[in-house]
Amino acid sequence: MQVSAGQVGDMTAESAPVRPLRADQARRVADILRHQIHSGAFDAGIPGEQQLATEYSASRNTVREALALLRDEGLIDRVPKVGTRVATRKYDHGLDALLGLQETLKGHGTVRNEVRAAMHIAAPPAVARRLGLEPGERVVYLERLRYAAELPLSLDLTYLAPDIGTEVLGHDLENTDIFVLLEQISGQSLGSADLALEAVPADPHTATTLDVPGGAPLLMLERLTRLEDGRPVDLEYIRMRGDRITMRGSLTRSAPEWKVL
Repeated sequence: MQVSAGQVGDMTAESAPVRPLRADQARRVADILRHQIHSGAFDAGIPGEQQLATEYSASRNTVREALALLRDEGLIDRVPKVGTRVATRKYDHGLDALLGLQETLKGHGTVRNEVRAAMHIAAPPAVARRLGLEPGERVVYLERLRYAAELPLSLDLTYLAPDIGTEVLGHDLENTDIFVLLEQISGQSLGSADLALEAVPADPHTATTLDVPGGAPLLMLERLTRLEDGRPVDLEYIRMRGDRITMRGSLTRSAPEWKVL
């Protein structure tokens, strides 16, 4: 079969490797470096550009661009004649264990709560449904600004089942996780939770509260927590600073369909 010159040209164009853009290469290098920063690999300082270029088989310009991305994120500082160092590390927040913030950040300093609201309110219909309550039934509403190492970390809006929530109001909410109080008051362990996690921009009021620029990315966590008997008692909407929290979890895969068949 004869192949025309045009067809040869098309075949060559299709099979020729695409040369990656430096910006794409820089992003890949930055992704790996970011993970190493969060895992504490560079506590003694980040290696020089030439060492990184050799390690990642990249040009120094690519490495320089990757470091600029991390600097713009606030993760590193580049100091003339000193080098590149880690500016801040994020806190790890697990997605595979049901823990309060104090339990999650144990060993990373004190967690303090600024209680901005603690009251009984008529439950919005959607909240009543999630908590298994009658429409209009009253719930306990809490709003807390949470600090880690004296820096604002999250803004938590919490709706509690009325019987347990009323007792929660009589405890130290500035220094105690709600999860701990729920277990102490109910006499049960927490059993399970449903959660949804998404990125949302900081509205002006939240931005001021969390000390971030307007529109800054926040991690928005919706979590419905149940006692071990299955009763839903705690519905939370938590806005976390995306520059201070990394969500982590361990996942397992069930038997894939091709193996079952």
